[in-house]
Amino acid sequence: MTRQNKLYIFSFLTIIFLSSCSKTIQEDNLSYPTLNPTRLDTNTNDWKFILLTKTGDINCPAPMDVNSNLYPIEIKKIKDIQANLSSSDQNLINYWGSGSILRWNEIMRELVAKNNLPPYQNPDGSYPIPNSNNPFAYPTFPFATPPYAARAYAYLSASQYDALIVAYHYKKIYRKKFPFETDSQIRSSFKNNYISSFPCEDAVIAGVSLEIMKLLFPADFETINTKVLEHKKARMAGGSCTESDWEASMQLGKEVASKFISRAKTDGAGTAGGNASLWKNLEQTAVSRGETPWISQESPPRPPMLPLFGKVQPFLFPTSAIAANLRPSPPPSVHSDQFKKELEEILQFSGNLTRDQERIANFWADGIRTYTPPGHWNHIASEDYVQMNLSEPRWSRNMALLNMALMDAAIVAWDAKYYYFNPRPMQMDTRIKTCLGLPNFPAFISGHSTFSGAAAQILGYLNPTKKDHYNEMAKEASDSRLYGCIHYRSDCEVGLVVGKKIGNYAIERAKSDGAE
Repeated sequence: MTRQNKLYIFSFLTIIFLSSCSKTIQEDNLSYPTLNPTRLDTNTNDWKFILLTKTGDINCPAPMDVNSNLYPIEIKKIKDIQANLSSSDQNLINYWGSGSILRWNEIMRELVAKNNLPPYQNPDGSYPIPNSNNPFAYPTFPFATPPYAARAYAYLSASQYDALIVAYHYKKIYRKKFPFETDSQIRSSFKNNYISSFPCEDAVIAGVSLEIMKLLFPADFETINTKVLEHKKARMAGGSCTESDWEASMQLGKEVASKFISRAKTDGAGTAGGNASLWKNLEQTAVSRGETPWISQESPPRPPMLPLFGKVQPFLFPTSAIAANLRPSPPPSVHSDQFKKELEEILQFSGNLTRDQERIANFWADGIRTYTPPGHWNHIASEDYVQMNLSEPRWSRNMALLNMALMDAAIVAWDAKYYYFNPRPMQMDTRIKTCLGLPNFPAFISGHSTFSGAAAQILGYLNPTKKDHYNEMAKEASDSRLYGCIHYRSDCEVGLVVGKKIGNYAIERAKSDGAE
């Protein structure tokens, strides 16, 4: 067997090993109660948009009148579904009754986890790159890295939020009765807002989610579309939406999605991978500063992950704020006593963890085949929001604030990583070992810590009763990277500080968005 083929097999087996080592978060996602908000948020139409500028940008023709000759046909379709309700139909009603924002966020997390697997190398030692223009070819597009995932969650949540503002504007114009209000034989399985059945907010959310997910996960279109059809059947079977209203509301959601898709196509993410010339220049720049540059520890070396993601357009602040306010000061020089001290600390952790430290390292691993650190914080937020009995609009608003903060945390962390190009502990001392899998990008600052600092800051504002708990979780997530032996203490501590600064931008938006 040639050395080249041995390396090919080694890389493939390494990916399989890391996949088995990474811990997935288990969810009992069928047991959530029916959405029953304590606050209806009927003023959603007055909330501040994220991307849209005015409601009139989105057209929404009048729905079918309940006095139309065709309306009884619509009602009969609902009655027929309810007369032949199967156990699987009832499961769909129960599933979607927990809330559309909750469920579409879960679906996005599942797509991220499925696609969070790096391609293994070709026999010649090169690495194939997923191609959005040919998403079904190997390696399928995308490779859902933490930055890619953070951006995906942000676009989904932000577009859902803007779409519901538009929907509530038209609800107050049309004020159409629900099917169960027009025919007493129709059973209602959902808690409705009683403003208007049109636009159907579930359909609006389904329409915007479908289009955003098609853009981000094109190879999974069949799965996404199946979820849309299940969502539609659930709402009709639950007696809250006619078929024509569903289709028209879906179209409204798609129109909102088109605005976000236009932004996504020009936000810089498409060119974040860089090229060989850029990768070499980053290495040479670190050397010119007298530092040891980061080098991929894979064999053969894998190209660095998204070195230009720091140039992607943020949601919460202008790109100029990164260098001016958010990029941290340099990490300790590899020649400094501080660096040697921090490296020695990681060596002591390597192979000497307590059971609790092992638990923390594994719980926050969020490696390949998981829905990444941003997805982990989405899961945490979702579990808490279920208990808070939020309306769909407030769910969308809170998830948008969280996910914009997480996306912007990825941007700022990746800016720092490639600005300083700092080596990982295992590169500097080969005695250091990790079971978590070694991320293929520079160390400073810790992405986990930056994500967690940002998430804890905005979640603590949105749910102040758990503020201390969120901060404790963020600290634990940050420490997990020390216990995993893949970051220095400076990476983690500075990452938390930077993350909290980003979370503060989300808080400032929350204070002025009209939803307080």
